[in-house]
Amino acid sequence: MIKEKDKWSFRKLSCTVFRKISKEKVKPMRISELSKLTGASIRSLRYYESKGLIATQREENGYRVYNQMVVERVKTIQFYLSLGFTTEQIEGFLNCVMKNQESQCDDLLPLYTEKLQEIEKQIDMLQMLQANLKDRIAYIEEQRSQGLPVRLPPGIVTPPIAEPAAN
Repeated sequence: MIKEKDKWSFRKLSCTVFRKISKEKVKPMRISELSKLTGASIRSLRYYESKGLIATQREENGYRVYNQMVVERVKTIQFYLSLGFTTEQIEGFLNCVMKNQESQCDDLLPLYTEKLQEIEKQIDMLQMLQANLKDRIAYIEEQRSQGLPVRLPPGIVTPPIAEPAAN
């Protein structure tokens, strides 16, 4: 059994350790330090602030200062931007993913599904463009190998070339 006196000592020690850790975590840093730690440009950090994605405090001289917890928040924002989400979309679920696991954020799965559908449509469009370009390249190479003039496919109208203005 732990004696009451020992419980108090443990609580006191725990509080002291927590305060020490908390002080380290809230050690303020300027925007340039945050930029170096996260790889985000200063301009991006200001943009995230303007969108309400990160919070800042101001020193008396007007400089922005951030606590250590903002580093993780910025890295999370960067992760979701790399998945193709907009800052507006991220704003909708950022607080949830910062507090919980992704699986506990109800808004996230539909967004993932929607983003995946967008990407699949883009892939289809790119594959169609790729096929068209391959066809054009093959046509041009064939025409050149036969010494024939290269023409646009029938039905394509090109704009007339403007004559230079006479001075």
